[in-house]
Amino acid sequence: MFDEPGFPSDPDHDAAAPRLYTFVYCSRAADGVDDAEVDRLIQSAQRHNRTCGITGVLVFGSGVFFQWIEGPSADVLRLMASLHDDPRHYDIVSLDQREETRERLYPNWQMERVGADDIREVLQDALESAQDENNIAALRRILDHLASRSLGSLGRAN
Repeated sequence: MFDEPGFPSDPDHDAAAPRLYTFVYCSRAADGVDDAEVDRLIQSAQRHNRTCGITGVLVFGSGVFFQWIEGPSADVLRLMASLHDDPRHYDIVSLDQREETRERLYPNWQMERVGADDIREVLQDALESAQDENNIAALRRILDHLASRSLGSLGRAN
């Protein structure tokens, strides 16, 4: 799914590259989560992630989150556990998760928010490759949710 330019296909492509754990997911925002709440979440994540060596990107639009997180395994796994317990979102679908030796995709972003222009395409691609029945059902609910709303670019482009 992430075999595009910029996504290393060979995990041993650079012997000096760090060992990183990557978690990519999408989810639906709970009622009441708005741009202001997402901005507060980003500010908090930036402070926390700086101390843990976590980098990544968060896309938010039309009530849907898409996030790419990368960093040391133990720290990303702890963050994943807290994400699953966070009441600000539900229908969490893991799109990719792995540990590999590679350069960071977002080396200077402790967590940045970007616009949501391409989220439908990313989620449709995930649905086509999904095998877990729960993930398939959640992805369909998220795509149905997106189909019922206009999708504006709600984030700041970085």
